[in-house]
Amino acid sequence: EVQLVESGGGLVQAGGSLRLSCAASGFTFEDYTIGWFRQAPGKEREGVSSISRGDDGTYYRDSVKGRFTISRDNAKNTMYLQMNSLKPEGSAVYYCAATALADTTWRGDFGSWGQGTQVTVSS
Repeated sequence: EVQLVESGGGLVQAGGSLRLSCAASGFTFEDYTIGWFRQAPGKEREGVSSISRGDDGTYYRDSVKGRFTISRDNAKNTMYLQMNSLKPEGSAVYYCAATALADTTWRGDFGSWGQGTQVTVSS
């Protein structure tokens, strides 16, 4: 059974940092592209960052470039999202997701999802 479990969310002041983790089980982690998505109340779920299977190519949405860093530890079956210089508009539930496809950021391609972790950035 594929499982993705996020952790590391919380309440932080604007300008602060958080590190999200996504622990995976039930599949060969290194063979999957893993992504972070977020959804704020009343808004669509949007892609934040992803790291591809194979070449570990990374993607970041424009609004987080230079502030967020995605990484993966295949030996630990875990993916991380280091978030620095957080802004109030970054408040959302953050989800990790997995797909067997390479180099995709489209949420429709991700078939396995975690339950999410809440990130709240106060101004």
